[in-house]
Amino acid sequence: MSFDRLSSLESQPTTWRRDDDPQYRDDPEFHHLTESLSSQLFTLTSNISRLSNQIALLGTKRDTERVRERVHDLLEETRTGFKDIGEGIKKIQTWENVNPSQKWTQQKLSSEFKATLEEFQTLQRRALEKQRASAAASRTALEEASPSAAAADDEQQQQQLEEQPRLANQDEVDFQEALVIERETEIRNIEQSVGELNELFRDVAHIVHEQGGQLDIISENVENVTNDTRGANVELRSASRYQKKARNKMCCLLVILAVILAIIVLAATIG
Repeated sequence: MSFDRLSSLESQPTTWRRDDDPQYRDDPEFHHLTESLSSQLFTLTSNISRLSNQIALLGTKRDTERVRERVHDLLEETRTGFKDIGEGIKKIQTWENVNPSQKWTQQKLSSEFKATLEEFQTLQRRALEKQRASAAASRTALEEASPSAAAADDEQQQQQLEEQPRLANQDEVDFQEALVIERETEIRNIEQSVGELNELFRDVAHIVHEQGGQLDIISENVENVTNDTRGANVELRSASRYQKKARNKMCCLLVILAVILAIIVLAATIG
């Protein structure tokens, strides 16, 4: 169901609502929760924009540990945000005694959440691909450097003067290996997050589908009422035209009868 159609539903007249009906009373708690969820979604959208810029730097000359740290922090923050908002979205969908306007709000929030989450999942997969490529390249370089380090250890007694450079070289190898292990751990975390958020995505997609069906029913009912109203309006106009024509005919008949009566009276008077 398109947002254009949803917007048309929202703009429909609501004069038929009864203020004394509990179903249509204002619900401050519902309003507060939906406003909070909208604000959080806006924050996540901003995070996604920044995350996209940082991921674009991975694997380039501008790729640094600082960039990777920002990517990591943004991924963690955004993942947590989506999980929190997901719980709020589910709560909104199970809200009792909602009116048509609130149903529209439910659908709008769910659809926005689903679209934003889908965008984040795409970024996560892109970050995962770049992390895997970087980790693979680092692992290959580390494995190629390891034999040199081992050979250097075998020559330790013969080349005493090179002891310090060798130790420095080994320290660098150990440091690079630690970085590779850290990147591989980050890859596993992203993979796990992708799986968790995929499950959340399916849940919300199911909710959107169900809410879409409900809004279709609301839309159909509103359209039926609108069509019935238009039909009644046409009938009233037809009846009004018919009555006007009938009055005109009656007036003509009265005029004719008056003329005939006047002629008869005048004839009788002259005779």
